[in-house]
Amino acid sequence: MIGRIQGTLLEKNPPQILVDVHGIGYEIDVPMSTFYNLPDVGAEITLLTHFVVREDAQLLYGFLSAKERDAFRLLIKISGIGARTALSILSGMNVETLAQAISMQDTAMLTRVPGIGKKTAERLVLELKGKIGADLSGVTLGGTPNDARSDVVSALIALGYSEREALTAAKRLPEDISVSDGIREALKSMSK
Repeated sequence: MIGRIQGTLLEKNPPQILVDVHGIGYEIDVPMSTFYNLPDVGAEITLLTHFVVREDAQLLYGFLSAKERDAFRLLIKISGIGARTALSILSGMNVETLAQAISMQDTAMLTRVPGIGKKTAERLVLELKGKIGADLSGVTLGGTPNDARSDVVSALIALGYSEREALTAAKRLPEDISVSDGIREALKSMSK
């Protein structure tokens, strides 16, 4: 219903902000990743939002990027993950790091977020596997967009290696390597 808010930032009280839109003040909960990138009080801001209507409250969540909002929406679809937990996850790590943790099945990285235990981390990995990278445009498996390493990872997966093996091998490659040389080097390192 409310997909975007544009107005004047009146207050910043983590994790909540107050935005004035033509005389109406909207209280918006934001992840810390968004909060740290907000301008000073009194400045104009534009946030993408997610509006939640519950029996006891109407809540508005704000995000500076579409990737953050999409990740938030994926997280709250998971059983046992509410909006507060989703905000906590996005406050503890950026979307690229979350996508990498999910694709590498790194539950230890997820449990570093306050409020996320081992079972919740395992549920996140299980339910988001294959979704977070596919649903969030611009997020690559290695967290480095548009480089040869992401093509190397895709090629290794196509050759039958697991995503985790492919990512580990691609991380060892130099930044400026070509795709064909990267595949060759990755295969050499994986055969040892």
